[in-house]
Amino acid sequence: MPVAGWFRRLLQKPKQSSIHTSSSSHSMTSHSLSSSPSSFSSSSSAWSSSSSSSTSTARPGRPAPVDISSSSSARWAKSYDVCICHSEVDLEFVEELVSYLESQPQSLRCFLQLRDSVAGSAVVTELCEAVQNSHCWVMLITPSFLQDPWCRYQMHQALAEAPMANGRTIPVLKDIDRKDYPRELRNLYYIYMALKENSFRQIRDTVLRYLEELCRNSTSGME
Repeated sequence: MPVAGWFRRLLQKPKQSSIHTSSSSHSMTSHSLSSSPSSFSSSSSAWSSSSSSSTSTARPGRPAPVDISSSSSARWAKSYDVCICHSEVDLEFVEELVSYLESQPQSLRCFLQLRDSVAGSAVVTELCEAVQNSHCWVMLITPSFLQDPWCRYQMHQALAEAPMANGRTIPVLKDIDRKDYPRELRNLYYIYMALKENSFRQIRDTVLRYLEELCRNSTSGME
């Protein structure tokens, strides 16, 4: 019965092949599963590295510290760091502020009109030169300031000197309502004098921030 034997063998071959394929498939699947954790670990590691790199580059670096007391600092281009514009009625309070600023480690240089003006010189000349020779101007806005024509004159001179210079004109409100804030300054944020110590610190920090930015820009421009 050769034909029957051949037919029987023909039917048996696919069965063996199927078993082999299944075994091979199982072996490949097993290999795939065993290598899967390694692949995932590698992938995870790559993601972590990428994420870490992305995070580190996304954070903007802080500006490098600037020594505003350096002899080459742009700070020395003007005679004063800050000019205090105030009414004579507020002199006692202003003297406290000046004493605070000048006692700082940076030894801020303040222009105080009754102390630093040249005797015999014209008031207009002194006020204009004080504005031009100072980096920043503190406007102590009180009821007396609003009624003093010389204070308003000096305020206008400061605005004309640097109408859009952020940080240079520093309005400080004391003993007045916010509604009385001068219209000429309403595009500028002000410091409201509530607690003296906190307000003095805010004024100091604003002046120092401007001086540091000035020196930083000057240094980068020279490179």
